[in-house]
Amino acid sequence: MLSAAGLIAASYGLNPLCFWLSPIALVVICFYSLTKRFTDYTHVFLGLALALAPVGAWLAVKGATVSTMEMIQMSTLAAAVVLWLVGFDIIYALQDYEFDKSHGLRSLVVAWGPKNALGAAFLAHLVMCGLLLAFGVMCFGPRCFAYLIGWFIIVACLVTEHWIARRRSLNWINLAFFRLNAVVSAVFFVVVAAEVIFQGGFKLR
Repeated sequence: MLSAAGLIAASYGLNPLCFWLSPIALVVICFYSLTKRFTDYTHVFLGLALALAPVGAWLAVKGATVSTMEMIQMSTLAAAVVLWLVGFDIIYALQDYEFDKSHGLRSLVVAWGPKNALGAAFLAHLVMCGLLLAFGVMCFGPRCFAYLIGWFIIVACLVTEHWIARRRSLNWINLAFFRLNAVVSAVFFVVVAAEVIFQGGFKLR
């Protein structure tokens, strides 16, 4: 409750739009904890909760002055975050398959089986990579050198993650989940920061 009050207070200090939307963000985030009791699509709910981060950051900076193009960019990034989370959370849920099944907890791994769920995770990450590429082109232009290098690194990380999930034992999943996704996050941050800070200095000529 103290954390929720702190969030609302901080949102009030940012701008009116963030303040009015803050209770919605809290409901989405807190509601996720209950989803494993009644839906197989818990991964999607968690993805939506995580996708509020880039949306909230964008609105914190721009407030109600967000342009139509920025709305498209923001939505594209949020959708990519949802699919990124869906993909790696399915992989992580493989470890809990037997426990979730025996305790009546729901997930796509329990509903579809590990093999089919891994296929869904791969498809989610495939679409996510397309959205990340589109986001970079929309924000920085088609010849954004630094961003494209980062994008290829992210794709390589996700391919490795799926190879580990399919070919190695379950105890390797923590490696895929924590280390590779940490690399994805760090690389995305660095290349976006580089493109913004240098404002086109990395463009291919």
